[in-house]
Amino acid sequence: MIARRRSQLIADYGGVQKVAPVLAGLFLIAGLAGLALPGLSTFVSEFLVLIGTFTRYEAAAVLATVGIVLAAIYILWMYQRTMTGPVRDEVASMPDLGARELWAVGPLIALVIALGVYPKPVLDIINPAVHQTLVQVHSTDPVPPHPGTQSSVTQSSGLQAHFGSVSASTQRSAP
Repeated sequence: MIARRRSQLIADYGGVQKVAPVLAGLFLIAGLAGLALPGLSTFVSEFLVLIGTFTRYEAAAVLATVGIVLAAIYILWMYQRTMTGPVRDEVASMPDLGARELWAVGPLIALVIALGVYPKPVLDIINPAVHQTLVQVHSTDPVPPHPGTQSSVTQSSGLQAHFGSVSASTQRSAP
């Protein structure tokens, strides 16, 4: 967009989606990938980082989550200001993406979506390096409790003892 309009100011844009709908759509997908929307490749990495951070450094994870929310506000605000609204006179002659640009960007967008839906190939590549790093720093991978393990059974038994009368009365009233 900057190369087409020759401006970096958000205020110089407006209504681009009416003039260049393909550009606006791809801009939206890229923006949502920047937000780590589920189903896009960045979601998996951001989710894994936040889960790992929450297990050890809760304050840092909360701060990171606040940063994610602020980034979402900014990206959505930027999309609204540049792509929607009335078409500015300077934007009215902006061309949409050409075939060469679509051939360059199309596979990247497809890859972002494909790795968001099925990230296993990339995770299989990085997991050995992560394991080696954990070995070098003499740390272990904290495994979350599985519902079928003994510790979770003990925890659920304690909850059942505490909430037993509620669940028993609920089961009796169910048809």
